[in-house]
Amino acid sequence: MKQVSPFLMFQDGRAEEALNFYTNLIEDSQINEIIRSGKDDQGEEDLIMRAVFMLKDQEFICMDSSIKHEFDFTPSFSIFLECDSEDEIEELFQKLSAGGNVLMPLDQYDFSRKFGWLNDRFGVSWQLNLS
Repeated sequence: MKQVSPFLMFQDGRAEEALNFYTNLIEDSQINEIIRSGKDDQGEEDLIMRAVFMLKDQEFICMDSSIKHEFDFTPSFSIFLECDSEDEIEELFQKLSAGGNVLMPLDQYDFSRKFGWLNDRFGVSWQLNLS
């Protein structure tokens, strides 16, 4: 086995918008590869068939589904960010939650001096914790 990578499947052609948003928001992140569908492929042309991107040192893979599914992302699987400062956690929480929904407000909890949990506008779940 080479490695293990989280795989995100987006509906409605939103993969590129999401990976651009994530890689621009989180420092030391980049898009490594994008493979698009062509006119001979199933579904719409120019959908992302496979994209590889890095958030910090973690590789992610994503795609646009050419088929409408009855399921989407679930908060039971989330991306966990360990933040270094108050400013960082507050900015990330504000930007990631815009257009999404907050599952646990950014606050102090028994298990953390500052923590928040949200679904972003794409439906992807994030947990943010202040180190």
